[in-house]
Amino acid sequence: MTRQPATLERNGTIRIAHFHTPGITPGVVFCTGFKSDMSGNKALALARHCRAQGRQMTRFDYQGHGQSSGDFLDGTIGEWLADTLAVLDSVTTGPQIVVGSSLGGWIGLLAAIARPERVRGFIGIAPAIDMTRRLWQRADDAVKARLRRDGVWIRPSEYDPAGYPITLRLIEEGDDHLLLPGPIPFDGPVRLLHGQRDDAVPWRLSLEIAEALRSDRVEVSLIKDGDHRLSGDADIARLLQAVETIAGQLDTA
Repeated sequence: MTRQPATLERNGTIRIAHFHTPGITPGVVFCTGFKSDMSGNKALALARHCRAQGRQMTRFDYQGHGQSSGDFLDGTIGEWLADTLAVLDSVTTGPQIVVGSSLGGWIGLLAAIARPERVRGFIGIAPAIDMTRRLWQRADDAVKARLRRDGVWIRPSEYDPAGYPITLRLIEEGDDHLLLPGPIPFDGPVRLLHGQRDDAVPWRLSLEIAEALRSDRVEVSLIKDGDHRLSGDADIARLLQAVETIAGQLDTA
């Protein structure tokens, strides 16, 4: 029988689906990417690893994603951040390492800034910091006109044949959460993993993030043959090692 997620109610209307395994801390919280969910390879690999280590682990779906309620088109960076903070505050206990993939890298780092007493370490996998600003800057005049007229544009993507719906509200609200050029006020240990064959988020962005972070404990790993998802066996092993390295640093801090 497939295990069903628990749900956390937010604002009386949104139900955030999540899986939480208690255990030792620091725990791990996984923030998914844009239009992704908590059943992806990286999330499940982290869950298995943490279970084997007896480590607390939490994975969840933002509203409008996966098994959570809500309409994806209503989502914004601020709403998905609020979902993440609700999970941190109401589901997890003790210090946490936030792992964020793509969009989840931006959401996760915002959560780390908002909860410095809880988020003690951060791992970004192709972190799409300030992605809404970059989307607008790279959009041509026809796309911008369509967004202003219709409020939504379907962006082609090799990861989804139907494309990714981008709303004008998402782009405009995203300006309230921009982190670059910094400084980014987080002081814990950070690992940034980025494939140099990433065609969605430029790998040089991780270098900009590393420079902008206030923490001196930042390491960037560039994987020459790595793509955007970094979900191969070697990539997963690299991620799990990063988790244990940061956990060890926090245990001895």
